[in-house]
Amino acid sequence: MRAAEEAALARGITAEALMDQAGERIARALTRFFPRAGKCIVFAGKGHNAGDALVAARWLAEAGWRIETRLTFSEKELSALTSEKLRELRDQECGRGLSAPIDATPGIGAPRPLPHSQTIILDGLLGLGAHPPLREPIRSACREINSLRAEAYVIAIDLPTGLDGDSGAADPDCVRADFTITVGGAKRGLVADSAIDFVGRLEVVLLDELRAGDPGGGEVAIPESLRYLLPRRKYSAYKNQFGRIGIVAGSRGFTGAAVMCSLGALRAGAGLVELFVPEEIYGIVATAAAPEVMVKPVQSYDSLLEEPIDVWALGPGLGKARAGEILALIRDAKQPMVVDADGLNILAENSATLNELQGARLLTPHPGEMQRLFPTAKMSRAEIATKFCAQHTLTLLLKGSRTIVAEAGRPLSYNTTGNPGMATGGMGDVLTGVCAALLGAKLLPHDAARVGAWLCGRAAELAVCNGHASEESLLPGDVLDHLGAAFSDLRECR
Repeated sequence: MRAAEEAALARGITAEALMDQAGERIARALTRFFPRAGKCIVFAGKGHNAGDALVAARWLAEAGWRIETRLTFSEKELSALTSEKLRELRDQECGRGLSAPIDATPGIGAPRPLPHSQTIILDGLLGLGAHPPLREPIRSACREINSLRAEAYVIAIDLPTGLDGDSGAADPDCVRADFTITVGGAKRGLVADSAIDFVGRLEVVLLDELRAGDPGGGEVAIPESLRYLLPRRKYSAYKNQFGRIGIVAGSRGFTGAAVMCSLGALRAGAGLVELFVPEEIYGIVATAAAPEVMVKPVQSYDSLLEEPIDVWALGPGLGKARAGEILALIRDAKQPMVVDADGLNILAENSATLNELQGARLLTPHPGEMQRLFPTAKMSRAEIATKFCAQHTLTLLLKGSRTIVAEAGRPLSYNTTGNPGMATGGMGDVLTGVCAALLGAKLLPHDAARVGAWLCGRAAELAVCNGHASEESLLPGDVLDHLGAAFSDLRECR
């Protein structure tokens, strides 16, 4: 990142131009998560990280937000450029006929009460190049931000203050952000397992004159790197171009998983969806499934190898009653297949099959399923994904708060979207259907996994951001309802 900045300055781009563009794009990103104006409190240090935050605040003020700035140092200690951005913010507020909501008193005192309306806090204390341990007065400012987090959302600019951008190591008083909006490229420390609860939702904003390398030999999934995978459909499009998706799912007591998986495939653009279920639950599923889904009873899974299917999705709610037949289908089907849930559990008990697969396979385990598939000593998620894919010719989507997509010969990809409300049963069933539909649209498994994870995470965010759900109330149905908006967002957000 430092090298990218130096290269831009060498080309004649000024530091102020970079700061102005960074602040504007940070503000634009913020409004994607907080579409209704409220109050923004800026905790400002003395360097350029504070300047980025102040420019973002000026754009938010223009959009109707009330701005309060809490300075950690005296004004005379601010860098020249940061001091200039503080003056511009004050001038704008005064020009709108408002008393300038600027706290110019150095140091941080006791936490002050927050308004009842929506409030966000911008962490503009320290940026790239700062490393733990924290020192005063920054440490006290971090403590105040964390104490106010119960009543406000915290947004870190570039990285949470107190987090090492290279390693992900955190000071005990590191800011715990709900969102981190990082500029130019993700820093390696931001995707470390240990950093997840400090970073929160990771958003990368790109600058026209600044491009940083990928973190740690990997990459982060952002709209700019994904949208080209979803070209607009031709006007002459017809259903057979978007895949006949065959879903093998459901068992007694787990019919909902089959229905949600089929809905995920439909909402993600599948041309046709056929749902194969055991005969004993056919009546229940046929009644509950969407009318667009063709529900078919199955006597033996062996017969499915002869079905004219383009892509398979297998596992949600399936159970292990017919493990031998299921294993043969996973192994012998020539078509691409998404394998989830009980499909993974069956594979875990027959690991040799992983080296006998006859078609492309996308495996989508959560951490518990991954441990059964690949029992390991303590390793990072990135190490687990890398080593597993080095041993098997397949694609892995390792679910989690920072979902990882891995495939031998490709860099790891870290998903950026989603929220804690997705920690509920059924979300994985929807994801399986979405990924299968994307495979039906001729995406490669690695691309289908990256796009599918991003879309489901963004749909969950939109359900909460639009006020239709909270993190506690979020359901897989909310994700399904907002998948269309997530597709649009992927194509259109800038």
